[in-house]
Amino acid sequence: MRIESLRIKNYKIFKEIFIGNIPNMAIFLGANGSGKSTLFDVFGFLHDALIDNVRAAITKRGGFKEVVSRGEKGPIDFEIKFRPNPVEPIVTYNLIIGPDQKGIPVVKREILKYRRGQKGKPWHFLDFSEGAGVAIINENEYGLPDAEPKREDQKLDSPDILAIKGLGQFQKFPQIAAFRRLIEGWHVSDFHIQAARASQDAGYSEHLSPTGENLPLVAQFMYEHYQDQFQEVLNKMSNRVPGVKDVKATETADGRIVLQFQDGSFKDPFVARYVSDGTIKMFAYLLLLHDPKPHPLLCIEEPENQLHPELLRELAEEFRIYSERGGQVFISTHSPDFVNGVEISELFWLTKKNGFSIIQRASENELVKRLVEEGDLPGALWKQGFFEGAGPR
Repeated sequence: MRIESLRIKNYKIFKEIFIGNIPNMAIFLGANGSGKSTLFDVFGFLHDALIDNVRAAITKRGGFKEVVSRGEKGPIDFEIKFRPNPVEPIVTYNLIIGPDQKGIPVVKREILKYRRGQKGKPWHFLDFSEGAGVAIINENEYGLPDAEPKREDQKLDSPDILAIKGLGQFQKFPQIAAFRRLIEGWHVSDFHIQAARASQDAGYSEHLSPTGENLPLVAQFMYEHYQDQFQEVLNKMSNRVPGVKDVKATETADGRIVLQFQDGSFKDPFVARYVSDGTIKMFAYLLLLHDPKPHPLLCIEEPENQLHPELLRELAEEFRIYSERGGQVFISTHSPDFVNGVEISELFWLTKKNGFSIIQRASENELVKRLVEEGDLPGALWKQGFFEGAGPR
């Protein structure tokens, strides 16, 4: 899946923004408070709203008054255009959220539609308002000549439930179910070093969680089921972290899984809680980026933290390879060294104007574009102030 464009209206610091032609890997720069975390929280919010409901997702963020843009009454409006794969048509998902008569956040409008070609009439696979609407029941005919949609009235249990959640559980709505699974597969990282150090009850875990607390279980799973990928992770660890020769997920006598790092200079391995933050983080990133089943969307904030600057250009390339395997990547950073490893077409920066965020594309800034073409590194230009408004001053 590739998100091609994103429109946000009345969500926190974003009064109204639009990002079009989004690349497979997109890097977002900006000063503290410019909206980078809020941009990623849009995807976290949609994920939370799907897993639970809109009301719970808004409550988790302090309530509707804290979520809606300052000075605005709403509604909150998201529009995502994406392409499930290169040969399929663009899909548009539109979600509008506002308070009902009692002030409770509900889904005011939710639409999922496809368009056949540039001039084809779009099919609204679902169109709901406040818990009731219609859904197409002949999705298998979509794209056939002269096919016409057949709609069926549907009603959800509550107006704060997303229709893609309710209907996406039924086999007769395969397109809706596919989009539901895509959002469920989004990974918005909230990685915590201390959580990743902890041991885990013996069990099973295929994918790294957003906080990283299941790191030992993922390492064990990769070792047992994908040994080639795991060996590649170990090879890169030994090249990037001095002394690290091997990493094992070991079961203790009381039935817990712990990570042990083997230093080539010592006979006994070190338990995870005794190794550096950077070692833990690099190992977690490598496991995440070598996942045999990439997340359709990966959002990472400030990957440079705890890592040596000389490793960051290599890490940027790892993220790009991941995006080329099928997992789109969005990254925010404060590191010029990391930015030096990315292309100008992948760079965006956020600034504030009249209290709200705006997003600019580096490749559309003629001066920056010309300097990069002449050989200047984008991170160096950013550090020198050429990305106006993207710094603290």
